[in-house]
Amino acid sequence: MKNRFFNEINGIFGFGCMRLPMSGDKINYDEFGKMIKAFLDSGLNYFDTAHGYHNGLSEIAIRECLATKYDRSKFLLTNKLTEPYFKKKEDIRPFFESQLKACGVEYFDFYLMHAQDKNNYEHFKKCKAYETAYKFKEEGLIKHFGISFHDKAEVLEMILKEHKEVEIVQIQLNYVDWDDATVESKKVYEVCEKYNKPVIVMEPVKGGSLVNLPKDADKIFRDLNGGSNASYALRFAGSHKNIAMVLSGMSNMEQMTDNLSSMADFKELNQTELDAIDKVCKIFKSLNLIPCTSCHYCVEENECPKKIRIPDMFSALNAHEAFHNWNTAYYYNNALTNDGHGKASDCIKCGKCEKVCPQHLKIRDLLVKVKETFE
Repeated sequence: MKNRFFNEINGIFGFGCMRLPMSGDKINYDEFGKMIKAFLDSGLNYFDTAHGYHNGLSEIAIRECLATKYDRSKFLLTNKLTEPYFKKKEDIRPFFESQLKACGVEYFDFYLMHAQDKNNYEHFKKCKAYETAYKFKEEGLIKHFGISFHDKAEVLEMILKEHKEVEIVQIQLNYVDWDDATVESKKVYEVCEKYNKPVIVMEPVKGGSLVNLPKDADKIFRDLNGGSNASYALRFAGSHKNIAMVLSGMSNMEQMTDNLSSMADFKELNQTELDAIDKVCKIFKSLNLIPCTSCHYCVEENECPKKIRIPDMFSALNAHEAFHNWNTAYYYNNALTNDGHGKASDCIKCGKCEKVCPQHLKIRDLLVKVKETFE
């Protein structure tokens, strides 16, 4: 399947390297290598990373498992410029060059201004980040220039008005967030349409939340006698006309195989499947779950002073609310280890986590709910 917008991209499904297979605190190169081979053998070729993914290990894993093993013409690679890694304009080029070196490539096919919102956008403007990155394109160091985005539709419109050179926009889009007032997936997508910008989808499965569904929601998809829960989420994301790419962060071969089964030869959702998704959305809305995607920005890039494993705790609370299993407390306890990780009640309410949360969650208040549920 040819891509709708870029001739060099095969299909519309991409390998997001944010949640790679792990062996302890290291990326499992053997498993990652097998997943890369399966992905490329299926005819697909788009990979996505950023320096913060796995605390810098994602880029190195790409070098060791992809760039040194395959001819550069066989794959496309996207990387990003992230706010914590530059303080002034003069920092950007050295950082960019370190990314090329870490990934083992001489150029990036796509380079994005990372996680843009109304707050960090001002930092990017002050440091002339857009202009500096676009200079890289003029030098042939990147092929396409774009942004990834986490904010309201009106903020995206402001950015696109000020930067007509943006070629592509990466946004969070899934069927739960489509009409969500916080994420505004539909409204943000419509801004991309208005400005004729192709869209890359991130979080189509909402950090795995749309895989392990509540029993009533799971039954709706099982009654279709079709694909997996993940397949419906991925195909929902791809079934909009302005979508150039749907990313999936896969952490094992089982996930890779399942995703390829529905996305390597992509077919849009039919009306029966869309109706089923609408029913599942209604069930999710009734649960009032925390919309955390486990991006780990709150603990990796900002280093919680108490080392509280916030995403793990929210996952435990969601499991408790959705499934009411007796053993959900184990998932909370698993987030507590002997190496200094704090309990929910250890939160000192400094607010650092909330400043970097792409979902704009009120983390401090939610940790109180975690404490009340499990402690």
